[in-house]
Amino acid sequence: MSQESREYKYLFGPVPSRRLGMSLGVDLVPSKVCSLDCVYCEAGKTTHHTLERKEYIPYEKITGELKHYFTNQPDPDYITFSGYGEPTLNSRIGEVLDFIKEHKPGVPVALLTNGTLFSDPDVRTAISRADLILPSIDAATEEVFHKINRPTSKLSLKQHIQGLVDFSNDYKGKIWLEVFILPGYNDTKSELLAMKEVIQRIDPEIVQLNSLDRPGTEEGLRGANKQELQHIVDLWGLENVRIISASAARKETKAYREDRENAILETISRRPCTVDDLISILGIPSLEINKYLSLLEDNGRIESERLERGVFYKRKT
Repeated sequence: MSQESREYKYLFGPVPSRRLGMSLGVDLVPSKVCSLDCVYCEAGKTTHHTLERKEYIPYEKITGELKHYFTNQPDPDYITFSGYGEPTLNSRIGEVLDFIKEHKPGVPVALLTNGTLFSDPDVRTAISRADLILPSIDAATEEVFHKINRPTSKLSLKQHIQGLVDFSNDYKGKIWLEVFILPGYNDTKSELLAMKEVIQRIDPEIVQLNSLDRPGTEEGLRGANKQELQHIVDLWGLENVRIISASAARKETKAYREDRENAILETISRRPCTVDDLISILGIPSLEINKYLSLLEDNGRIESERLERGVFYKRKT
């Protein structure tokens, strides 16, 4: 296999994922097109708040990069639709999925999604061939939905939940439902008990309980600690709930981009940098930088500090 190198615009990684091993990301919408504007989003604030589906990035450009990657790089553990915004907003996601299935039938495809468009039957049909769907739900009441997820004005929580329920009833693959806990936003007992009822309606294979493991994009946010998350597990009493652990140690796999890690370490060894600084200096997409920063911080190789201009990362001495 040829190892011709190339910088991709719509692919990122493979990057180490806490849930999917080494995952090749496929970005289907520009930054930052989304139906939500979540207060905790590591991709930053939503700049195009919408439920409109269209071909935000041309099919030919995405599949052209995939074809080059498939020819020149080893297979990742997963190919994952994720990135800067909500992937299902791209009206040709189903065709891109079909292209991957045709050219790499042995590599499973995952979709990281907020699930807000699942009320649309066309969306449910388009993503039905994916092997794993990882939707999210962070609120069980309309008030909390608006507080934590800040949806576009045309979207209601009732519509969001019903879409997830309808998809779960028809889908033949695996659903891992993520619930992101943010203390002070969605962790009251009444909200958590209402969330348990929502989870039972959706009936996913696994519920993944998650929280911030790095500083949030908004001031004053903090992640729930292990004890707080375990309290929620105990309160719900559901057998399929899993607390997402910190990033696993890097796998010994050819898919890992060691050059990315080294470039980040070399840069912050010279001076502390924010994510925006690293994007500007290295030209690496923010989602990819965030994944590597998480891994390096988990492994104790870097540390972060919030200053006036933002969160700075520096190498641990």
